[in-house]
Amino acid sequence: MTSMIRSDALHCEKIARKHTRTFSLATYFLPTRKRRGAFAIHAFCRVPDSIAKCPACDGRDALRRLRGYRRELSEALEGRPSGPVFREIRWAIKEFDIPHEIPVALVDGIIQNIQPPQFNTWDDLVSHCDETAHPVGAMYGAVFGIPGGTRQREIALSHARTLGVAMQLTGILRDVGEDTRLGRCYLPVEELARFSLSTDELFENPELARDPRWHRLMTFEIARARSLYEQAIPGIAMLSNDSQLCAAACVIGYAAILDALEHIRYDSVSTRASVGTLAGLGVLWDAWRFKHRKAG
Repeated sequence: MTSMIRSDALHCEKIARKHTRTFSLATYFLPTRKRRGAFAIHAFCRVPDSIAKCPACDGRDALRRLRGYRRELSEALEGRPSGPVFREIRWAIKEFDIPHEIPVALVDGIIQNIQPPQFNTWDDLVSHCDETAHPVGAMYGAVFGIPGGTRQREIALSHARTLGVAMQLTGILRDVGEDTRLGRCYLPVEELARFSLSTDELFENPELARDPRWHRLMTFEIARARSLYEQAIPGIAMLSNDSQLCAAACVIGYAAILDALEHIRYDSVSTRASVGTLAGLGVLWDAWRFKHRKAG
């Protein structure tokens, strides 16, 4: 049994290492128990997201696989987990007292949004992002720990939801090319029109990344994302002391993607901005300085 537990935990950790270098590094700031919980949640969230964005799957196939994932989650919550990810998320749910409806809401939200989205306004996009930001923030909040009463928990989770929107906006700006190749555009119609752009241009204009209108749009959205990160930062101090460095590293690391976008001159149409290994290590140092600066 012990060897299976280790194997399951390692499986989830490998998923994180494959997809999120900074998050994997940031978890070294966590105690072993919380680190295992963080990897379990990451793997649990990553799998349905990967299904929804699978380039080889048509809508019906992705929907079938997501419904299967939902059934497997129900079985895990009933005490019959299948596979390492479900065994680990079941352990995390029990270990950190996560209400069952939270992981269920995450998967149900992904199923409901399986069709290629189109958002007319910024508020429409925020509402879409919040469907994921709320359950993900609640699960990580349970693992990280939020001391204090109900009011502090509500405030901390509000900051977590803001952070979730900031991170998803960052991902949208980073993945424009990848998303359009999958027939998806997450940038709202009104936001594009504000800079004299259209959804059709995202799909059809190969020179878009060099267009001054695109540069102005990206400049605006990057500034908005940075503002959201700033609004979310006070929530870090509301977490348990042994989780704050990890949370700070995650925030700083994901926000660094915005710097990478600027470095490639906003060309997220033909390439994908990323934070390199050395930069990732620098994020850990920045997180340590951030934490001790706040403490001082």
